Order: sequence, then structure tokens, then C-alpha cells
Amino acid sequence: MAGDAGASGPQATRTDAPGAAEASGWRSRLIRVGSVVAAIGLWQLLTANDVRAGLRFDTLPTVTEIIAEFGQHLGSGQYYLDVGQSLIRIVTGFGLAAVVGVAAGIGLGRSRLLADVFGPLAELIRPIPAIALVPVAILLFPSDESGIVFITFTASLFPVLVSTRHATRALPTIWEDAVRTLGASRREVLTRVVVPGILPGVFSGLSVGMGVAWICLISAEMISGRLGIGYRTWQSYTIVDYPAVFVGMITIGVLGFLTSGIVELAGRRATRWLPREVAS
Repeated sequence: MAGDAGASGPQATRTDAPGAAEASGWRSRLIRVGSVVAAIGLWQLLTANDVRAGLRFDTLPTVTEIIAEFGQHLGSGQYYLDVGQSLIRIVTGFGLAAVVGVAAGIGLGRSRLLADVFGPLAELIRPIPAIALVPVAILLFPSDESGIVFITFTASLFPVLVSTRHATRALPTIWEDAVRTLGASRREVLTRVVVPGILPGVFSGLSVGMGVAWICLISAEMISGRLGIGYRTWQSYTIVDYPAVFVGMITIGVLGFLTSGIVELAGRRATRWLPREVAS
């Protein structure tokens, strides 16, 4: 009897574990959705009642006004044209930054010569905000479109480059020594040791770079764009169409959330060999 009871205890624990994890997952999702709904409800309450408590909520549009404006935008072809243009710019600039940043990060992390030649230059340029390069982009590139892509590229380049460089330098040298002892070539060391080993750091940099890219893209569109969500949001502000301003802000937030989620998902797929910590 005692043996049966002892055997059934661990078995029951193993059986109940998946159910408990699923319940915890649903509870987490409900809390997240509830927090967003509560924030929206509070916004509607403060703006609909013209509350002034240090902050002037009576000057802001209500949730219902923003929803009505959103419906008008969704029925307009101009809205999708602006969204598509911003997405083309972010994909182009961020994609170039990902390729150049990873390659340069590996080079600076593994080559003393490259680090001596290009390292100081990179460290001098890195603290300059990408949006401060707008005058340079206007002078350097023949079109506004090229300049905006350049700003987006520059904004996301350095987070990727620095993260990749640090990850490369942090790799244990014993890994490379072991593979070289087995007769691996430099290319095999790079493809079988370095690249897989730095992937967590690379995707951390890519995640940060995507967020910074959106910030600078919208700023560049506001300053020198002709199309795009940032340009349209600024135009709405200049004609005092505040519901449309908030539609633009919400669109930017949703697009940023989705693109960052894609980067995170790709990172999880590429590093699925890593142990995952399960939140309690």
C-alpha cells in the first residue's frame, strides 16, 4: 500500500504538470489583455469627462473618436499606401543593417587588425543619434527615399554590430581550439563554432535594432518624408486632426510590435537548442 502510494505521488505530479502549465499560460494571457483593456477604459473615462488633474485630458480625443477615425483610415487607400511605404523602408534599412552589422561585428571581434583600423571610427560614430544625420542624408543622397533608408540603416546598425562583437569576443576559446585540433578549417570554425555560438547575442542586438529603427524611421519621415506613417501623423498634427494623430501612433505601435515579434520568433527558432526558463 505504501509502495503504491509512493508510486502514485510522482505519477500524479507528472500528470498534473501540463495542466498546471496550461492554466498558468491562460492566466498570464488574461492578465495582459486585462491590463490593456483597463488602460483603454481609463483613457475613455478621463477624456470623456474632460478631467483636468495636473494633465489636460479634456484636450485629447476620446477612445470612441479614435476608433471612428481608425475606421475611416481603414477604408482609405492612402492609409495602406503609407503603411506599405514605411514597411518597405524598415525592411530595407533593417535588413541591410542586419547583414552589415553581423559581418562587421564578427570581423571586429576576431581580427585585431580590423579592430584597430575600424574600431575607433565605429566608436566615434556610434554615439551620434541617427536622426542627427538627416542633414547629411539630405546632402549625400539624391532622393529623400534613399536618405530615409540610410537613417533607418544607421539607427539599427550599431546595436547589431556591438552586440555581435561582444558575443564573438565572449566565445570560449576552448571551443575553437577543440575544433581546430580535429582538423577543422577556418571556414568550418566560423560556420560550426562562431556563428552558432554568437546567435543569442546577435538576436539580442537585432531586437534592440528593430526598435531603434522604427523610432528613427518615423522621425525621418516627419522631417523629410513624402509618404509613410510618420509623415502622415505629422501632417495630421499640423492641421489639428488629433484623432488621426493617435491613429498614426497606434499604427506605429502595432507595426513595431509585429516586426519585433517576428525577430524574436526567428531568434527562438534559430536558438531552439538553448535551455528555456519557464516562468512560474
